[in-house]
Parts: sequence; C-alpha cells; structure tokens
Amino acid sequence: MATFLYKLGRISFRRRHFVALIWVALLTLAGVGAAGAPAAGNSSFSIPGTEAQKAFDLLEQRFPGTSADGATARVVFKAPSGEKMTDPGNKATVQETVKELADGSEVVRVTDPYQAKAVSKDGTIAYAQVSYKVSGMELEDSSRDALEDTAQHARKAGLTVEIGGDALQTVPHTGTSEIIGIAVAAVVLVITFGSLVAAGLPLLTALIGVGIGVSSITALASALDLGSTTSTLAMMIGLAVGIDYALFIVARYRAELAEGRDREEAAGRAVGTAGSAVVFAGLTVVIALVGLSVVNIPMLTKMGIAAAGTVAIAVLIALTMIPALLGYAGRRVKPAGEKGRLLGRAKTQEEQKKPAKPNLGTRWASFVVRRPIAVLLLGVIGLGAAAVPAASLELGLPDDGSQPTSTTQRRAYDLLSEGFGPGYNGPLMVVVDAKDSDDPKAAFTKVGDEIKGLKDVVTVTPPAPNKAGDTATITVIPDSKPSSVATEDLVHSIRAKGAGIKADSDANVLVTGQTAMNIDVSEKLNDALIPYLVLVVGLAFLLLIVVFRSILVPLKAALGFLLSVMAALGAVVAVFQWGWLADLMGVEQTGPVMSMMPIFMVGVVFGLAMDYEVFLVTRMREAYVHGEQAGQAVVTGFKHGARVVTAAAVIMMAVFAGFIGSSEPMVKMIGFGLAIAVFFDAFVVRMAIVPAVLALLGRKAWWLPRWLDRALPNVDVEGEALRSQSERENKERALART
Repeated sequence: MATFLYKLGRISFRRRHFVALIWVALLTLAGVGAAGAPAAGNSSFSIPGTEAQKAFDLLEQRFPGTSADGATARVVFKAPSGEKMTDPGNKATVQETVKELADGSEVVRVTDPYQAKAVSKDGTIAYAQVSYKVSGMELEDSSRDALEDTAQHARKAGLTVEIGGDALQTVPHTGTSEIIGIAVAAVVLVITFGSLVAAGLPLLTALIGVGIGVSSITALASALDLGSTTSTLAMMIGLAVGIDYALFIVARYRAELAEGRDREEAAGRAVGTAGSAVVFAGLTVVIALVGLSVVNIPMLTKMGIAAAGTVAIAVLIALTMIPALLGYAGRRVKPAGEKGRLLGRAKTQEEQKKPAKPNLGTRWASFVVRRPIAVLLLGVIGLGAAAVPAASLELGLPDDGSQPTSTTQRRAYDLLSEGFGPGYNGPLMVVVDAKDSDDPKAAFTKVGDEIKGLKDVVTVTPPAPNKAGDTATITVIPDSKPSSVATEDLVHSIRAKGAGIKADSDANVLVTGQTAMNIDVSEKLNDALIPYLVLVVGLAFLLLIVVFRSILVPLKAALGFLLSVMAALGAVVAVFQWGWLADLMGVEQTGPVMSMMPIFMVGVVFGLAMDYEVFLVTRMREAYVHGEQAGQAVVTGFKHGARVVTAAAVIMMAVFAGFIGSSEPMVKMIGFGLAIAVFFDAFVVRMAIVPAVLALLGRKAWWLPRWLDRALPNVDVEGEALRSQSERENKERALART
C-alpha cells in the first residue's frame, strides 16, 4: 500500500492543476445540486419491528385518512386570575380560536375543549388538540406560523396561551460557536507549523471536503429522506477528521523535507507513510459509522452512512489534494524545525551545529518509559473516577418536559400538568385489532375494563371503532409524566394484559403513541448496543492486527477505548443529567440522557480513538521494525508524533465543542460528549496509558504467531518498501559515481 500511495502522492504533486480542477469541479457540482434541491426538514421517523410502529401501520390501514402518526399540537389556555375558562367571554375566545385552527390546509381535525371535556376541574385551564395530515418533521412552515399566529390572537383577548406537541419542531441551528471551533483549529495549526500557508492547507482541504459532503447530502435530502441533523453530524465529523488527516500528511511532508529530500519526493513519501495511516484510520471511522445500521433505525442508519461518506471524501482529499496544494505552496511550506517569519527567525549556523534539545514529546515518553506502572495506575484510576456517574445513567428520548422553561412547549407542558396531571402530556393510544375475533365489541370492552384496573391509570376513554367495526382505539391517560419509569411500566403492563386477551378472544392489543414510541426506541437501542459493540470492535480489531501485525497492541487499543468512552459517558451524565456545569454548557433543563447517545458515542468515539492509535503507534512500529529496541521505539514514536497528535486532538475538540451552542439538545449533547471523549482518549489513553503498557510489554507487544504472520496480507504501513527502494537507489548512485 505504501508504494501505491507513494506513487499517488507524486502524481498528485506533479499533476496538481488536474487534481485541483477535479476537486473544484466536484465541489461546484455538489453546490449546484444543493442549490437546486428542495429544502429538507427532519427525516421521517419510523422504527421497524417495534409494537408502536406496527400499531401506526395498522391504523393507516383500518382508519384511512386519519393520519394516526401525523403531527399534533396541544393549544393550552389559562384564564386570567379570578376568572374561569367557562366564563362566556373566555369561552367565545377559545371557540373562535378553534375555528381559526381548523382552517389550516394540513389540519385534519381540532377538538373543542368544551365538547371533549378538556377543561380542568377548577375551570382555570383548558386545551384544544390539533391533528395534522403529516408528521411534525414534514409540516410546512406556513402551518406552524398559522398555529402561532392564532395563539397570539387569543393572547390579545387576555388569555394565557401556550403550544405543546411535536407540531412546533424546527430545524436546529448551531449558532456562531462552530465558527469559534474552526478559529481555534486555525490558531493551533499556525502554532504547530509556524506558517500561515502550511496551517491553511488542512483548513482549506477540510472545508472543501465538508462542502462536497454536506452539499451532496443537501442535494439528496429530499430523495433519500435525509434530515437536517444528518448534515449537521456530517459537518461535525467531516471537519474534525478532514483537518486531522491533512495535518498528519503535511507534518510528515515537513519531516521528509528536513531529511533533505526534494519536494516531490517528500510529498510522495508523506502520502506513502502518513497516508497509509490515514487510510486505515479512516476505515475504522467508516466501519464504526456504517455499523450503526445494525440498530435498524432508518434515521440513525442514514446519519451514519452520510457521515461515513464525508469521512471517505476527507481521506481521498488528504491523499490527493494535499500533495497538489503542497506543489503550489513550494518553498512557503518549510521543513520541520525551521520556523517561518510568523513565529520566529531561522536558526543561525552556530545554532544548527548545537545538538537539538529533546522536544516535549520525547521528554514525556522517556518519563513514562521509566515510570510505566505509576502512569498506568494514575491514568486508569482517573478515567475510572470520571466514569463513576455513568452508573447512574438514565436513558430516554426528549419530550416537551425537557425543553427550556423559556419555550412555549415547556410552558404548555407545565400548564397541562397543573390543570390535569402530568400524564396528559403523554397519552397512550391502545389499538385493538379484533378482525379475527368472534365478538369484536366484547373484545373492545374487555380491553378497556382490563386497563382500568391497572396501576398508574387516571383515565380510559370508551373504545372508538372504525367503520368496519373490527378495530378500535382507546386513549389511556397515565398518572405519571411521559418520561417516568412508572409510565414505562404501565406500557409493559398493558402489553402483558394484551397477551391474555389474545388467548381469550383472538384480539390483538397494541400500544402506541409518541410516549410508547419513545419507550420502544430506547429499548431497541439498548438491545442493539452489545451486538453493535461486538461487530464494530471485532472488525476494527482485525483491521488493526493487519496494520500493526500484533495481537496485544489492538487488544490494548480496544480496552483503552472502553475506558475513554465510559469516562465520556460519565461526564455526559454529570452535565446533562445531574446538572454539573450546566450553566456553562448552556443546558437549561436536565433530564435523562438521550437513548441513542451511548450507541452513537460508542461508534463515533471508537473510530476517532483508533485514529490516534494508528497515527501514534505506527510511528512506534516503524521505529521498531527499523531496528530500535521496544522502549526506545516508544520514545521515537512520541518524538515524531506527539506534537502532531496533540494538535490534532485539540483541533478535534475545538470543532466538536463548537456544536455545544446548538439549539438542538441531541446536537449539543453529541458535541460535548465527543469533545470530552477525544480529550480522555487522546491525552489520557493514547498519551499516557498506551506508552505505559507498551513499555511494560516490551518486545511482547509486537508478538504475532508465525502462522498468522504468514496468513495476513502485508500492507506495509511503515513504508519499509520505500526505505528499501531508497537504499537501492542510493547504492546505484554511489556505484555510478565510482
């Protein structure tokens, strides 16, 4: 592989006009496609295989035109102090509001609070429910505007009016903080390279790669049902890995220049060596992201595949466009150790004759090699302490109760809880399929009676059958809030009763609604976590055996990842569930951690963790293969790689942290989780635990059974073929001179 990439790097350097033209053409094509594509909202949310989804599908068949899974809005009214909602003036205002709400083009029906008995016992609060033809993710902005305008009219009449439900879902925005993340990355690159030109290359190529990736997602969003969160994730990961991959190749290019090679040869060798590490690091990220498809949640699968595509583009750009741009930059990119005008002067001849002072990476690695047990224990204990909050992890999906108190959704949630009880915010819909039953009406009645006898039930509405009389819906109001354990237990209790009813009357009982859907999604994600972990870690473990030709090094890499991801989950729990540093992070409302967070962090963090493992340890492997002792190879690896890996980690943390400013709780939580995970993995696991373990293992770290060594393909990440080729060429030149 090193030889192939070496040739690719030289060709890209030599044919830089052609390479640059191709990438600019691709960016232009993607941009034109995105500009002409219809705007994307959020992707439709379906969960194949869950009972809640089966019930929605059944309702579409048996109750055509009712849009069972359509968006809903609860418009909550509160009378002024000392008045009641039943007063004639207030009642007239509400009825006029209901009439206005029913005029919407996407509205299916609106319930009148006075006919539906949706007025609180004390008469101060009432609510109307608006049902739409399409889901909240597909609702047009005009319908949302009409909903808010109608509520404003009622407010002018003196009522307090708030709106809850999923009809007000909006496309998240990330604010200006992501720009700050890119600015921090630029500063780190300038400090690392000491040159604006060298620092600008990784930023430029990363932005081009992300531009192509995100524009392609935007262009295909409508056709493939890709939501706005998909492009946000692709941008987040694409920027981080794009800058990092380019950074490693530019750094290796400068190191090759420092060894006296001409610029084209240096570009070829940089791509042949560092480029090999980039390819395998990118593969681990792609495996982790594509592996999200095993969860069988279409939205998560699309997010993973789209982000993986952006990572693949970042790899290709790093391998081709970076050497092309290095050709354009010429002497403005200086050899390693030679500062540009920006950060200092060039060394004098006397200074160049003096022995170079060991850099910080060399000194740190030498310390770890001398004190491996102390460093290992300190690192493991520190991560273990950070992981402690993860033992209190509570999972759930956000509802209006998790919104900031400044939002109308949260205020509507609180008003409903005040007037009717918390369960009214998450009603359950029970669907009774009595098509195979001898007496459907008796089956409907039996289901209602059985549910009334369950714990935590406040209200059970009479069965509402369809025209054929073979299917009915029953609304159940729990006594607890939607995200509570008690409501989850109630859903399971109703389903358990349904199994007995099925045996007695051949009627199927299905529980659905937004609350039941959230419970099913959480359980599906929890059940998929272990299989996903085994699949992703297993495939990457095999890949790393090929890269490092070792058993213990990949095993150590996987165990280190588990430490860092558990510590990161602990930090997420501490901030988003316990509320530590919540004000600093802009977390207005604490609550359960989103159900998809653990499996998503496992996937993305594993891919990123293996990035640093590959970049750092391949340098050690390279030194070991070329004859150094195991301990010295660790020091050599840090000498050449620690500064660049540190810069890469800081850049990645800055990019991820930039998304903490998002208005979308999931994006905010992902941004924080990935940033803290990169910190733990890069600076504790890869910079401390990894060299300590390798120092303790010595030569055993690179042990591989002979039969496996013969069976594995030789991918030559270390560039041994390039070194052999260089030695042959030097001998030939020496012979020619003699």
